Amino acid sequence: MSQKATEARHGKAEGLDTRAPEDILALLASGQQDAARAVDAAIPALAEAADLVAYTLRSGGKLVYAAAGSSGLMAMADALELPGTYGIPREQIVLLLAGGLSSHGEMPGAPEDDVVLAETDAALIGQADCVLAVSASGSTPYVVKIAEIARSRGAKVVAIANNSGARLFDGADVSVLLETPPEVIAGSTRMGAGTAQKLAFNMLSTLAAIKLGHVHDGHMVNLRADNEKLRIRAAGMVAEIAGIGFDEAQEFFARADGSVKVAVLLVAGAADAAVARELLNCSGQVLRKALKELNVTENTVKCAQGR
Repeated sequence: MSQKATEARHGKAEGLDTRAPEDILALLASGQQDAARAVDAAIPALAEAADLVAYTLRSGGKLVYAAAGSSGLMAMADALELPGTYGIPREQIVLLLAGGLSSHGEMPGAPEDDVVLAETDAALIGQADCVLAVSASGSTPYVVKIAEIARSRGAKVVAIANNSGARLFDGADVSVLLETPPEVIAGSTRMGAGTAQKLAFNMLSTLAAIKLGHVHDGHMVNLRADNEKLRIRAAGMVAEIAGIGFDEAQEFFARADGSVKVAVLLVAGAADAAVARELLNCSGQVLRKALKELNVTENTVKCAQGR
């Protein structure tokens, strides 16, 4: 049997297929919960990774997710959410998934061994970028190759794997070890390992968004409000942060061209949307800092560098 923890047999799996459904589900739930706890030890590394991601996005570089199989699905879920949730430009988010997804929704397994495909896919990686390379085993050839190419071009590499001593960690700027226990179904890393990866991605990207100024008192103030539900949510944020009624908040939100941050600054006394945006530029897009910069009496912008 493989020495990798992700391939090892679970100590309580013997006779699994003969047990009562409730017992099976209880063991599966326990396995997921144990895997989730593995993220705790990775918090310091995730904090380092969030710094790299925030710096990259703030500097105009690309955040590149590189993965295969089940890990790729975890990466894809995170990558696709960032533009809508935190307003991060779509062109700054890249997903490299070995073989992609077929029109039938299948994920072929062979491409994860294809290093030539990895070389082709990695062509878009530049020095200003940050690569999140994720592999449960830590040895997936496609992912390892992309990480190697990224390093050779001066890009930052965050390696995420579920096995200690993973090859993927070699030379990485930040190594995130999610040391999950053996899967209840041996080798089925879409379960425990995938759960830990999803948690890690949620934590990493959310912290990066906070560092970028896209979160204020728990509100996603840089969301892309492109449907009615999100427009109502956005107006609700403006109302709560600015301390005004919902109807009034909707009016300010409309004046702000759909920006929660700009709407809040307008309520606080910014002369117009242009002034509000300049305040945000001066404050690094951090609403709390922009509110402090706002001089209600003069309605002028005083950037720190201009004082």
